[in-house]
Amino acid sequence: MAKDRDDELNKDVPGGEEFSLESILAEFGGGPARKKRDKEDTVPFPIVPKRTASQPPPPKGGGRVVAFPSGKEEEKPGERPGKERPPVERQAAPQRSPEPEEPGENEEPEEDKVVDFPGEEGAAADNPIAEGLNRLVRKADDYAAHMFEEEGKEHEEEVRRAEAYIPGTDEEEEEKRPRRERRPRRQPPPAPDLPAGDLARRYSKGLKSLSVRGTLVLLLFLPALYLSVDLLPYPDLLTDQLRLWILAAAQGLAMLLGLDVLIGGLARPFRLEFGMDTLLVFAAAATLADALTMPVLGLREGEMPYCAAIILGIALLLKGTARKRRGQRLACRTAASASHPYLVTLDEGKWNGRDTYTKWSGEPIGFGRQMQASDGAQRIFQRIVPLLLIASLLLSIVASIGRGAPERMLWCLSAMLTASASLSGALCFSLPWLILCRRLSQSGAAIAGWDGVTATGGSGILLTDTDFFPPGCVSLNGIKVFGDFPVDKVVSSTASLIKESGCGLDKIFHDLLRSQGCVYRRMSNFCCYEGGLSAVIRNQQVLVGSAAFMHLMEIPLPPGLNVKNAVFCAIDGELAGIFALNYTLHGTLEPSLNSLIRNRVTPVMATRDFNLIPAMLRQRFKLPVDKMEFPAAERRIELSDEDQEHSDILTAVLCREGVAPYSEAVVGAARLRRAVRISALLASLGAVAGLLLAFYLTFVGSYASLSAGNLLVFLVMWLVPIPLISGMVNKY
Repeated sequence: MAKDRDDELNKDVPGGEEFSLESILAEFGGGPARKKRDKEDTVPFPIVPKRTASQPPPPKGGGRVVAFPSGKEEEKPGERPGKERPPVERQAAPQRSPEPEEPGENEEPEEDKVVDFPGEEGAAADNPIAEGLNRLVRKADDYAAHMFEEEGKEHEEEVRRAEAYIPGTDEEEEEKRPRRERRPRRQPPPAPDLPAGDLARRYSKGLKSLSVRGTLVLLLFLPALYLSVDLLPYPDLLTDQLRLWILAAAQGLAMLLGLDVLIGGLARPFRLEFGMDTLLVFAAAATLADALTMPVLGLREGEMPYCAAIILGIALLLKGTARKRRGQRLACRTAASASHPYLVTLDEGKWNGRDTYTKWSGEPIGFGRQMQASDGAQRIFQRIVPLLLIASLLLSIVASIGRGAPERMLWCLSAMLTASASLSGALCFSLPWLILCRRLSQSGAAIAGWDGVTATGGSGILLTDTDFFPPGCVSLNGIKVFGDFPVDKVVSSTASLIKESGCGLDKIFHDLLRSQGCVYRRMSNFCCYEGGLSAVIRNQQVLVGSAAFMHLMEIPLPPGLNVKNAVFCAIDGELAGIFALNYTLHGTLEPSLNSLIRNRVTPVMATRDFNLIPAMLRQRFKLPVDKMEFPAAERRIELSDEDQEHSDILTAVLCREGVAPYSEAVVGAARLRRAVRISALLASLGAVAGLLLAFYLTFVGSYASLSAGNLLVFLVMWLVPIPLISGMVNKY
């Protein structure tokens, strides 16, 4: 019946071809040589003939299912064995409609049109999707079978003992998002790396003269202010022209007193550098030229030139230069005071993928080069001053020649340059720098110039044993030897393991070793664990650690033992001795830790003393250990290794032990960086605002609004925030 149905469907095909399995295989190369292979394991795909316009579309059936032929055909009931079934002819599977039509009365039953699918194994082998689903099902069954194998292990004796005696540690987190790459820092200039002592002597030369000259120029500002501002009446002999000449003479004298700093500002453009002192030099030249030509070009409604503002700017430039050199001399003296100082660097990605401060011993290579580099305010002004110079020149031409008044050219140029020459340019760095250097010198720390200041911004700081308890804060409180062990053997074995571990107790046990007349002993198989150490000395297993470590190693301790902080020694599984210790908290430790935490610098405990764990610091000394991080023992040893690599840029040089100079240098450098950048940005903003305001007033020719007194008040107002910001640097 199915054969007749196929003939009926294919009767309108051009050529009268019938599409059967044999014809399809013959057309696609399945000749006699491949007939046997096709019959066994080949799954032919249905070929859909092209339908012409006159051919009706395929009828919508009830969903005929044609199975792929398998290698072994099943016999149906009623068929004789050995009789081959006729080949099944195939046609294109009709498209199914959303709601299939019901079969008619004259159609054959559904089961006559369905050929059974092959076995599950054969279908999975031929269908990759089914094979993948079967694989997932097998994995799910295997996972379900082993789901509860670990259930109940948390109640085992070993797990409970480890949780009780091993302190919890912090693991490093993997970064979930790509870390933002920092812009490469500007390399220090190729200045000679002079020793700190030589630099201190160099900065001392001429420092007193610089301060005296700054005071003299500041005294010249007082008569210049009186002659420029009409607040007090003038004598009859003091005419406008005489006032003009006196102002010009006062400015000329101030320029002579500050000739060295003005020459330094003038030499900057030849080194392709610019600063506020460069802008002040051009403003002073334009103002002096304007003052000398005013009698020829005519007085501007009785208004005086801006000589008073220029004199005040020179005085502040001298004062700022003197303060900067005084701070540099103080920092160099502090760095040269120790023959073997500690160095502080900001190592990239040191802990938990974050930049972390590290303290280590070494030579301060690069300190002299960094100290001679330009400061942060100069680096900001270097970008904005050229724009201010060009804008002042162009806008002066527009406001004078562009308005048909070329005689106002010098006045416009003087007003714009003076308004854009911020009075705080020399104080943005020098004021906070000197304040911080004075505080750090008392603590025994020195910042390594502005390059050391920019090497801040880390979110972690590594603290070792000596940072928490400097020498003298840990003392030996008593010794008790158990069993038949000799005292010299117990002391030698314990001191040998302590020395090999490199913890902060080395000095105490070294002094004990010398007092007892003992020597260090050779060891093998040395290992570090959470809470203790182990090694083999003369074929005997030696364990040194805390009481919790002895409990974990199943070393029996005396009943009723009440020793909070001690070093226990066990030889061949038997307790050999106890060394009681007394930890004394230094007065600067808690304020230093609180200062670090308030400034968002996380302390990381890179300790090797097995007694220094967060639980001991919290219970005994009430320290904020919840804001600190405690790595695993292997990671702590790696972070406190003396041979690890460090950054080439120094942050600070420390001359004293303890965490106080360490934390003050880190926090102070970060606060100095913020203060200098804020001050420099305010000075730049005031310079731009002054330039725009001066351009508008000169463009409209408002002499009274742009008088010497009004411009001086404007400049002083932008100067006021700088001392306030600088005074907050050491408030931590």
